Amino acid sequence: MAIIMDGNRRWAKKRFMPAGLGHAAGAQRVRDIVKACAEMGIPQLSLFAFSTENWKRPPEEVNALMGLFMTYLKKEIRNMNANGVRLKVLGDTRRFSSTLQALIAQAQSETAHNQGITLNICANYGGRWDMLEAVKAWQKMNPQTDLAALTEDALVPFLSTASAPEVDLLIRTGGESRVSNFLLWQAAYAELFFCDELWPDFSPETLNKALIWFAGRDRRFGSSAPI
Repeated sequence: MAIIMDGNRRWAKKRFMPAGLGHAAGAQRVRDIVKACAEMGIPQLSLFAFSTENWKRPPEEVNALMGLFMTYLKKEIRNMNANGVRLKVLGDTRRFSSTLQALIAQAQSETAHNQGITLNICANYGGRWDMLEAVKAWQKMNPQTDLAALTEDALVPFLSTASAPEVDLLIRTGGESRVSNFLLWQAAYAELFFCDELWPDFSPETLNKALIWFAGRDRRFGSSAPI
């Protein structure tokens, strides 16, 4: 399952708060939803935390997001271990500060043994970036092979989500109905669930509603199965 966590800024604006407090409220919601997913037995959860386009936001908001990310990594490792959460950060982390990169490496290392649920935090991530980097990595590993020989199956191991299954259900909060360059390859056949709740208001109850909706879907993956 994957979630585009949209609506933090609007949540804060409705309460006459700075955007940073909306992001802080959203971070708290992450803990609740990850715990709910773990309890439901969902093996993989991918969250869109920071896109490659988010650098265009005001510098003070970007700095607040980076600070919040560092705080989350420092404070949540104990909770992740208690709930069997294995953390992976997907995206181009080279643009982050050396301090944040070190925290990411530490958090991933300290939760690597957990087997309850894998939490993929997609940070400085974009679906187009992911596919482009995968092609480059494949070519580097196969320098004598013509690009025309590249197949879908051959490319998959070079994607950032190489060890994860494809997305079955993609949820977006905040009332928007688009995927915004998130897991474009991995969500090719995902069911899309859009809801109006802003991310800080997204509850385990709405999550359960999405899962019930998903269970009723007829997934044919392009086949000519009877309607």
